[in-house]
Amino acid sequence: MNNVTAGTIARTIVLLLALANQVLAMCGKQVLNISDDDIYQVVSIVFTIGASAVAWWKNNSFSQTALKADKVMAELKENKN
Repeated sequence: MNNVTAGTIARTIVLLLALANQVLAMCGKQVLNISDDDIYQVVSIVFTIGASAVAWWKNNSFSQTALKADKVMAELKENKN
């Protein structure tokens, strides 16, 4: 799923909602009132939250001590292999 764009996912969700909407209309139920822009915004915010969470979770070293520790860790991993 690495190469799937937000647009592709948004269009897929819109298609699924359109199909669900059609089934609801055929059954005489109230139809969904969701626009394409709403779906695109929801998918975009989900991707933004996901990217933010990954960036936050990932080890980001800023201090000189942390940068040195990263080098030591890389050397240890290299020597282990």
